Amino acid sequence: VFPASLKMAPKQQLRKQSTMASRAARKRDEDSVTEVGEGTDEWAQSKATVRPPDQLELTDAELKEEFTRILTANNPHAPQNIVRYSFKEGTYKLIGFVNQLAVHYSQVGNLIPKDSDEGRRQHYRNELVAVSYQGSQESAKVVVSEPDLLEEEEGPKEAEAETGSQTDVPAAEAAEKVTEEELITPKQPKEQKLTNQFNFSERASQTFNNPLRDRECQMEPPPRTNFSATANQWEIYDAYVEELEKQEKTKEKEKTKTPVAKKMGKMAMRKTTFLESQSDDITKVTQAAKIIERMVNQNTYDDIAQDFKYYEDAADEYRDQEGTLLPLWKFQNDKAKRLAVTALCWNPKYKDLFAVGHGSYDFMKQSRGMLLLYSMKNPSFPEYIFSSDSGIMCLDMHVDHPYLVVVGHYDGNVAIYNLKKPHFQPAFRSSAKSGKHTDPVWQVKWQKDDMDNNLNFFSVSSDGRIVSWTLVKSELVHTDVIKLKVEGSTMEGLDGLQLHTVGCGTAFDFHKEIDYMFLVGTEEGKIYKCSKSYSSQFLDTYDAHNMAVDAVSWNPYHTKVFMSCSSDWTVKIWDHTIKTPMFIYDLNSAVGDVAWAPYSSTVFAAVTTDGKTHIFDLSINKYEAICNQPVVAKKKNKITHVQFNPIHPIIIVGDDRGHVTCLKLSPNLRKMPKEKKGQEVQKGPAVEIAKLDKLLNLVREVKPKS
Repeated sequence: VFPASLKMAPKQQLRKQSTMASRAARKRDEDSVTEVGEGTDEWAQSKATVRPPDQLELTDAELKEEFTRILTANNPHAPQNIVRYSFKEGTYKLIGFVNQLAVHYSQVGNLIPKDSDEGRRQHYRNELVAVSYQGSQESAKVVVSEPDLLEEEEGPKEAEAETGSQTDVPAAEAAEKVTEEELITPKQPKEQKLTNQFNFSERASQTFNNPLRDRECQMEPPPRTNFSATANQWEIYDAYVEELEKQEKTKEKEKTKTPVAKKMGKMAMRKTTFLESQSDDITKVTQAAKIIERMVNQNTYDDIAQDFKYYEDAADEYRDQEGTLLPLWKFQNDKAKRLAVTALCWNPKYKDLFAVGHGSYDFMKQSRGMLLLYSMKNPSFPEYIFSSDSGIMCLDMHVDHPYLVVVGHYDGNVAIYNLKKPHFQPAFRSSAKSGKHTDPVWQVKWQKDDMDNNLNFFSVSSDGRIVSWTLVKSELVHTDVIKLKVEGSTMEGLDGLQLHTVGCGTAFDFHKEIDYMFLVGTEEGKIYKCSKSYSSQFLDTYDAHNMAVDAVSWNPYHTKVFMSCSSDWTVKIWDHTIKTPMFIYDLNSAVGDVAWAPYSSTVFAAVTTDGKTHIFDLSINKYEAICNQPVVAKKKNKITHVQFNPIHPIIIVGDDRGHVTCLKLSPNLRKMPKEKKGQEVQKGPAVEIAKLDKLLNLVREVKPKS
């Protein structure tokens, strides 16, 4: 039996707890009501605009105008010149990466992540506290229920008190739970919204610059060699002098180059440097690769090589003094497609090498030009390739310097290519300032060096000028030798001025022995005999052809004889002391080119636009050709040029499709005098001169009688 004082104590405690809980609830409701009232007052206050006294009065348009500010993540106060010592290179190195982060405010917090060990421990501890609290609440309920069973004898007031206390217990528990939630989630103070009169929203963010990644690798150090030498004063001086000379040479070369050539030169240099960097080892095997390429070609074209060396047409014995041409190699290149062969020339030193100039005779379709050098040892690909912006119309190779090739262009320029130098551009080139021709250059010829041992050559053009070009100190200097004028075409202009019709030069050739004498063929069909010394008048004039003279050539043996061909279908042989031709041959088509044979004074070749090659030997038949043979496949294909090889019994012909064909002369086309019993066969220039003189005397005797 418990005493009465002890029985009443728990009831009083419960009543006190319930009253405290109800008071706390009332107070909380009052607080919430007051908070709402305060918020509404603040909102009402925000509507009242407070203006400072110095504020500007702006219009709506000015208020709506936006001002953009771009903020970067870089710190303007961060140092940019921090250096650190590099032990690898042994010098102070500038640090490229500087930390741009600026810390304005920092505070040590006591937040703990939930996933961490400390967070788990704290969570576990809170759970234990909650469980222990719930256990104490249940024990209190049990203590309250036991006195109720024991005190059944009490009055209705006690029962009402008990029931009231039982109803107050859950309310107290709810109040305690609310207070716990408030403790766990603290109440955040309401942010006071700042008003902005200009509707300006400022947004800023700070980003951290990503750190740079360094990749390092370890490798073997390059091999080193120790070199020691004493540098004397004169060695230093010599080195400086060499460097100055190099700089002067480069400056002189740049002066001579045109802007287009400079640009192309730069591009070529870039290409070469790229190729060199791409494969440095190719240069080591270039010579070996060339030899292998020639060996492969020799095996591929073995039958042609055997024919070239050993084949002789046995059928010539049964032909009546007629011969044939055996086709050998065909030289062509994809880069020179659709470009006509405008010039052919054998190299005077290397007898298997010849140069081909590519351009166009169709003056409405002028494009680029190509200079290709082929060798009979490698018919599949040219040895040298040079391209130009303007078509090449003529070329010539120097006798003493076989690596120098002079070319004449359609645009009136002349240029010299040096085969020793690997540049794709000409070593020397004329320009408008240095006196280039105004019309296409039809022929160029190297001449003997002048008194100062300077290289020089001549050129002829449709503008009527015959120009001598001299190579002086890496520059082309021009001198007008003669200006062609059509005789009998002078007209009197205003104030008694005499106007001359300019003659258009198309071909020329220099005498083999008399240096100053040369012949010039013109578009009007006339041939002028000129002298280098007299520029005012001609030595002689020949009414040679009815159309343009395509080629003029002195006989390699006889000093008086020359030959000319024209588009009027004729080839004429002249004695320069007589104004009428010795022989006239009509070939039934326009004659593109003629060439004397190097082995005989009476043999020559002519090519016509109908695709035929004609070989004449005056000692055998002075009336017609001993060989007429088509040498191109298509009828529309025209042959443009022909050249004899200096030592081999072959000729090369070029057509307007860019192909060059090599042909071997049959034995009848290169007959030598037969050996007589007991007599030696006489050979040499004197025999050839006598042979041609004999023919000319027959003609000279006939002409006066007739």
